[in-house]
Amino acid sequence: MQNKISNNETNVVLEPRQMSNFVESDYIKDITNRSLTYIKAGFPVHFRGPSGTGKTALAMHLANKIGRPVVVIHGDAEYKTSDLVGSEAGYRFRKLDDKFIHTVHKLEEDMEKKWVNNRLTIAVKNGFTLIYDEFTRSRAEANNILLPILQERMMSTSAGKQEDYYMKVHPEFRAIFTSNPEEYAGVNRTQDALRDRMVTLDLDHFDYETELQITKAKSELSLEDAEKIVKIVRGLRESGKTEFDPTIRGSIMIAKTLATLNATPSKNNEMFRLICQDILTSETSRVGSKTNQEKVRVIVNELIDQNC
Repeated sequence: MQNKISNNETNVVLEPRQMSNFVESDYIKDITNRSLTYIKAGFPVHFRGPSGTGKTALAMHLANKIGRPVVVIHGDAEYKTSDLVGSEAGYRFRKLDDKFIHTVHKLEEDMEKKWVNNRLTIAVKNGFTLIYDEFTRSRAEANNILLPILQERMMSTSAGKQEDYYMKVHPEFRAIFTSNPEEYAGVNRTQDALRDRMVTLDLDHFDYETELQITKAKSELSLEDAEKIVKIVRGLRESGKTEFDPTIRGSIMIAKTLATLNATPSKNNEMFRLICQDILTSETSRVGSKTNQEKVRVIVNELIDQNC
C-alpha cells in the first residue's frame, strides 16, 4: 500500500522520464542491463569513475528503467545524518476550550515536537528510487545510516515519538550511487562495510562510437563535423601529456559552441582553433598552470591540422 506523501515531500520527488538526446549505444545498453539485473536481485548499484564518464546520466537512465519516482541527493561534506533522514523541526500546538457548561471554561494546552522527513526517509518510506550522486563527498559518519537500510532493510531515526523511530524499508525501495575515485579532491574514503553492501561498476571514458553519437546528439552538428571534434579530443587524451584527461564534456562544449556560431570545424577557421584551445586547456590544466596550458595549445593545433 502506498504511503501518503505530504506536500513538502512531493517537492523533492521526480517522476521517472527519459532524458532528452540520451544515446543508448551498445556500451550503455550493456551496463544498463547488468545494473538492472543487480537491482532486481535486491542489490544497490554504484557507478564509480572519473569526471565525464557519464555516471549521473547513467544513474538517471537506470532510474527511468526502474520506473518508480526518483529522489536525488547530492553528496556534501557538511551533511549530518539528520540532513539525510530528517529531524524534529518546530512544534505542534493544540488548545482545547471546553464550554460544555456555559459558565465554566476548561482550557487544555499541550505542545509536541514535529518530525520532518528528509530525502532519504522519503525514498525509504514510499519505495522510491534513490540516486545518491557523489555520495563519497559526504562524510562517513553521515552515511552510516545507509548500513542498516541496505542490509537489514530497517531505518532508525532520532524522533521522540515511538511510531516515528523505527521504519521498515518499503519493498520497492532501490538505491543507485555514484562517486569519483578517492584521489579526487573533496572525496572521502568509502566505508568498507558500505562498499560491501553494493555492486560497484567502474566506468571509464566512452568508446569512440558512443562518444561520437553523444557529441552529435547534444550539439546537432553533422556526423562529419562531430567526428572531427571527437578525434581532436581523443587524440589529446591519448597523448598522455596533460595534467587531466579531456572528457566527453570537452567534445560537447566545443560542438555546442560551434553550433551556436553556425560554424564548422576547419583548420582555416581561426575561431575554431581558439575555441578548442580555450575549452581543452581549461579541461586539462590546473588553474594557473601556464606551462601545461601552452603545451596543450601546441598539441591541439597539431591535432586540428591532422583531423581537419
